[in-house]
Amino acid sequence: MTEKTAELVAAPDPATKPAEPFSRTVNLAEGDVQQKREEIERCFCDTFDTYESLFTTLAVDDAYFKKSIPLRHPLMFYLGHTATFFVNKLVLAKILPERIDPAMESTFAVGVDEMSWDDLNEDHYAWPKVSAVMAYRQKVRAMVVDLIRTLPLQLPVGWKSPFWPILMGIDHERIHLETSSVLIRQQKLEYLQPQPEWAPNTQSGEAPQNKLLPVAAGDVALGLPVDGEYYGWDNEYGRHEASVDAFDASKYLVSNQEFLEFVEAGGYSEEAYWSEEGLGWRAFAKASHPTFWVWRNQWFLRLMTEEVEMRWDWPAEVNYHEAKAFCEWKTVDSGRPVRLPTEDEWHRLAEVAQVAEVGAEPAAANLHLDHGASSCPVTRFRHGQWFDVVGNVWQWTETPMYPFAGFEVHPLYDDFTTPTFDNRHNLIKGGSWISCGNEARLSARYAFRRHFFQHAGFRYVASEAELKNPSAYYENDVILAQYSEFNFGENWHGEANFPKELAMAGIAALDERSAADQSGVSYGRALDIGCACGRTSFELATRFEHVDGIDFSANFIQKGVEMAEQKVIRYARPEEGDLVSYHERTLEELGLTESAERVAFHQGDACNLKPLFNNYDLIVAGNLIDRLYDPAKFLTRIHERLNDNGVLVIASPYTWLEEYTPRDKWVGGYKKDGENYSTLDGLKDLLAPHFRLMSAPRSLPFVIRETRNKYQHSLSELTVWEKVTP
Repeated sequence: MTEKTAELVAAPDPATKPAEPFSRTVNLAEGDVQQKREEIERCFCDTFDTYESLFTTLAVDDAYFKKSIPLRHPLMFYLGHTATFFVNKLVLAKILPERIDPAMESTFAVGVDEMSWDDLNEDHYAWPKVSAVMAYRQKVRAMVVDLIRTLPLQLPVGWKSPFWPILMGIDHERIHLETSSVLIRQQKLEYLQPQPEWAPNTQSGEAPQNKLLPVAAGDVALGLPVDGEYYGWDNEYGRHEASVDAFDASKYLVSNQEFLEFVEAGGYSEEAYWSEEGLGWRAFAKASHPTFWVWRNQWFLRLMTEEVEMRWDWPAEVNYHEAKAFCEWKTVDSGRPVRLPTEDEWHRLAEVAQVAEVGAEPAAANLHLDHGASSCPVTRFRHGQWFDVVGNVWQWTETPMYPFAGFEVHPLYDDFTTPTFDNRHNLIKGGSWISCGNEARLSARYAFRRHFFQHAGFRYVASEAELKNPSAYYENDVILAQYSEFNFGENWHGEANFPKELAMAGIAALDERSAADQSGVSYGRALDIGCACGRTSFELATRFEHVDGIDFSANFIQKGVEMAEQKVIRYARPEEGDLVSYHERTLEELGLTESAERVAFHQGDACNLKPLFNNYDLIVAGNLIDRLYDPAKFLTRIHERLNDNGVLVIASPYTWLEEYTPRDKWVGGYKKDGENYSTLDGLKDLLAPHFRLMSAPRSLPFVIRETRNKYQHSLSELTVWEKVTP
């Protein structure tokens, strides 16, 4: 028999209440040094021991060596991985002078993120024996304890502290404590054995009727300070502020009972409820109900080491696709715009519900292993007017993982978050019953592929507000990354930013024309033709009322649009071989924020511009003419786009190549009538009917960074032409 629970907060289940709460994340700023050493050592040992305790639920060797699911390593990998992580990071940090076991530290070095449901990996590994891995873990334990007791320690502990890789290892193991528990839940039952310290909750009763409750509009400010008091992963640092419109949020997490309505209504078979990606997963998985539901003449629920009769008042545990499809069905069923919350809305709800951080006492939520090794009724833990704003199961959101402004990777773990900046990993919030340490904090930001199964469910919201997700994308196309750096990145080898200098040259030329003839010069409209990623356009907009940036490459134009709309771009800059570094550039740091509203980007052909692109006071063509298929066509018609008294600026290194321009279309760089005929000669001849050269040509240097050790250092000849009336 299962016990009934009241709607108000229930008393802890005595069968599952731990004797002492699992160690909390350590405050890194307060206390004295010796006290802090003891706290960190206790946290490390508690984590290390609890992790090993989890593996006592494996009853036979096959449980270690047979994969729970095809897309992940067998559990043996994860038993060794968290220990080798300490060694590998401490060696990288030059704290540990030599390895403990190089073979182990290679075998267990790299884990598997379930990056794709159709990316099957059939590689075989020569796994060591369980006893050998456990012996290795004891060596690591002794090494880390010794370092905790002897390394120099100063408070507060920050990113550069020798203790940071140890703290990183502790929270890394706590992450795997949770993800390994999911793999155990997916393992065959005959391979497992229940353990008293991993006993599930027994409380269950009638599921509540869910309803939507209003959440007032308000502002959220997210992001950890660099001198914060607690350990954080890289994606938690930086800053993000937003105004959140009023919305309604479901009082409870969606229970198994509520989700059953969707199942019985044919929700899994109705394609209209599923996204294209969701349909692909559904077909691959042949899903017709949640993965942890088991049908044997009635519904059962798979827990970590056993199956039990369905707990209808426990939260439904599903992936994003299933949660999203439920919301689409709910929209039709209720007539209201139902969806998952955004990350900002979740934080606003937590603030309105007055949710506090987990303290030293047992949590007022099903978090941190404080209330048993499973979910519990959705009616057990009240937070304001709602229940389970945190804890019980993670909650899927609509928000893909993205970096806050000012994001930086930690040099010891530069691929912790960046692989998830792909608009394919959605954030989950709130933590589950086994979420500990950093995972249990309100600032935690974890994201998984949308088909991924975690101890995760959802609550839904209803809102009329337009759903706008921030960009998470880091450009990793090599050419686009190079030109993003060329436009918005650092200056190299002492040379100024070429796109900016080009804009300044155009503005200076118009200023000179204005000084000579104040009656006819305007700063109304400018054209940046061959604009690439758009830096010259933004710089021109500091003086012009409107600037059009045009490029033949849609990819280049998209980067300009992205910068104009979001005021930020991100890209992975090639360093060496497959190694990259991650960078964020903003209009704010370039002093160009106000320019964005005066710039428009368009894809177009410089040799065949649309009629609407006209009436310009300045036209800039930077490093363009030697990449056109018919440069003479461009040069002989460009005057049609300029106002009287307008100025044309051309810059080019004159690197004529037949792959871009047929030889018979070259403007110069060949013999004509037996004499050298330069591109400048050609420009003068082609432009003479409508332009006069304002000043002597000059060289404008530019540097394109290819890798850390390879640069293109070139000179572009700058010529400035004023339009003349025939």
